[in-house]
Amino acid sequence: MIRILLADDHEMVRIGVAAYLQAQPDMDVVAEASDGEEAIELALEHRPDVILMDMVMPKKTGAEATAAIVKEWPEARIMMVTSFIDDDKVYAALEAGAVSYLLKTSKASHIAEAIRKTFDGQAVLEPEVTTKMIARMRAPERALHDDLTEREMEILLLMAKGLSNQEIADHAYITLKTAKTHVSNILSKLDVQDRTQAVIYAYEHQLISKG
Repeated sequence: MIRILLADDHEMVRIGVAAYLQAQPDMDVVAEASDGEEAIELALEHRPDVILMDMVMPKKTGAEATAAIVKEWPEARIMMVTSFIDDDKVYAALEAGAVSYLLKTSKASHIAEAIRKTFDGQAVLEPEVTTKMIARMRAPERALHDDLTEREMEILLLMAKGLSNQEIADHAYITLKTAKTHVSNILSKLDVQDRTQAVIYAYEHQLISKG
């Protein structure tokens, strides 16, 4: 028997889904939660085999509840059943530890079968979610220096030439305060501690010619 926790803030959804799942010979809805915090509490109390989690709920989102549950109980098998397919929600749910991701528009029989597969340790994803994940993996990784503005790249070049903040200000026709701000922003964006590390980063990533 697959023990299930159903978390959804819409009572009619819970009633409908619970009734269908209870009619399955191998399933038992052991608890129902109406918000994210209750989902966490009931999940850790009942330790169900599979948790059906809505994405948008009061108090804590499905992703937040999932993360909290997985942190305390890494073995939890959580299946998102939601109306949303937005990138931010999909990634947040899967990164939080959800095993499967389905839409509420799925057939009831498909959701039941997904519960069985999730219980067996298999990931069940909507085709659109699979497509998003493949695209994300294929996307080139964004480098730190991609966030530098054209002006900041110019300042970085001047830093590499060994110019002081005052010399940079004079060369770029800006105030000393503005020059210091640019240098500070560059260090922050490149995630380095000082000017020397910034210049080393620039050479290592071929932002500045060694010639």
